[in-house]
Amino acid sequence: MTTDTQSSRTVVERFLERLGRQDPDGIQELFSQDVDWHVPGSGALPWTGRRTRREEIAPYFSTMWQYFAPGESKVVLERFIVDGSDVVLLAVFTHTAAPTGKRFTTPVAMHLTIEDGRIGRMHLYEDTLTVAEAFDAG
Repeated sequence: MTTDTQSSRTVVERFLERLGRQDPDGIQELFSQDVDWHVPGSGALPWTGRRTRREEIAPYFSTMWQYFAPGESKVVLERFIVDGSDVVLLAVFTHTAAPTGKRFTTPVAMHLTIEDGRIGRMHLYEDTLTVAEAFDAG
């Protein structure tokens, strides 16, 4: 079944709203049972890597958020591009690595695919070297 542009936009708007609230369980509810999830990065950063099941989504966010200094993150969404079931978010993330106190900024592209009202694919593209260096993992 194909997904229309408006349905895709609605699902991703829910995703962004729950992301902003730091609601890992609410985010997880938006995903398909089987997912194609990829966040490249260093093996020293426990939130990076591939995920294939819905139940892996909430722990991803719970793990990742503990590594960022509370109140020190900023996300600037620059573009929200929707074409049928494909959604691309272009943004700039700024965070402070809690373990090191290092602040870093990286441009980000996120590709999501929506099918039957759920997110089935999430691939994140960012400056992984900058992230690793902020955590002294590079």
